[in-house]
Amino acid sequence: MGFYSDVFFPWGMNLTMSGKAFQEQRHAVLKSVDGKILEIGFGSGLNLPHYPKQVKKLVTVDPNLGMSRYTQKQIAKFDIEVDRQILSSESLPMADESFDTVVSTWTLCSITDIEAALLEVKRVLKPSGQFIFLEHGLSPDAKVRRWQNRLNGIQKIIGDGCHLNRDMRKLVEEAGFSKLEVENFYFPKAPRFLGYMYQGVAIK
Repeated sequence: MGFYSDVFFPWGMNLTMSGKAFQEQRHAVLKSVDGKILEIGFGSGLNLPHYPKQVKKLVTVDPNLGMSRYTQKQIAKFDIEVDRQILSSESLPMADESFDTVVSTWTLCSITDIEAALLEVKRVLKPSGQFIFLEHGLSPDAKVRRWQNRLNGIQKIIGDGCHLNRDMRKLVEEAGFSKLEVENFYFPKAPRFLGYMYQGVAIK
């Protein structure tokens, strides 16, 4: 970790990801989730206000201890019990078939072994459970892709491991889910190399 990862990055991410456009996208993705839920990449807890009222408990994982000062403030605002665990998504301690839903928002870009993490997501889902995700990644536009590849090394430093050029659809497909639906779009007012979105649902 270090000062950047523990202090500056959590502050910057919380500030940036609190924007109105991000909140609108979170609400659209989370408005119908239900059952026993695991959220990977909990970050500073900005998804909390967008879970439906029937959601009373979440299990969450995130490896960045520096997010704690922000997550505790968020948790205190809402009537949701949060079992927060400081660990990576590549190796989850949860039992097989434990959750109805796994949620990931702007998280898969920064997981080191994303293939392992997606296999873990699939493992902990119940039969017919759903993986709901909203991620940025590789654009289909050749000009945008060139810039994503050029800037990826810099982004990994600035974004604490964030990749610009991951094909999220392909990665989720290769994890072996039985059904996958993905909607793609450019995030409003974001630079295109950062803003190509994958909003999807994968069914185990």
